[in-house]
Amino acid sequence: MPPIIEGHLDAKGLKVALIASRFNDIITARLVEGAIDGFVRHGADPKSLTLVKVPGSFELPQVAARLAAQGSYDAIVALGCLIRGETPHFDLIAAEATKGLAQVAASSGVPLSFGLLTCDSMEQAIDRAGGKAGNKGWDAALAAIEMVSLFRRLT
Repeated sequence: MPPIIEGHLDAKGLKVALIASRFNDIITARLVEGAIDGFVRHGADPKSLTLVKVPGSFELPQVAARLAAQGSYDAIVALGCLIRGETPHFDLIAAEATKGLAQVAASSGVPLSFGLLTCDSMEQAIDRAGGKAGNKGWDAALAAIEMVSLFRRLT
């Protein structure tokens, strides 16, 4: 059996930036709460978490890149919610925000966790922001914690 290298869920001492879209705030506020709860329950000091609010999901990658370049954060968590409408706007914003966040994650060296919901309806969004599908903000926090730990083990 080959050796297994994996991260652990210990957020003690981590400094994390949470970037949250204000658009669909009824959902993103719940994602933020879930993410903060996930970090704190895994040992993070709430004072080590910084919340940065942006207008919408399109702005998430721009701010993620700026924060990653500062070198001040162990991880970045991007949180937002897009709900499909009647025009192609949803598809355009979802694709560009996703590509932008992926580029920051790949190029910055800072673990970046993806907490951007792309839903067909408000009901789906509510389900993913603390409803029957859990809280994807919590999930994004745990992914960030694990990735920081994994990156440290890989150096």
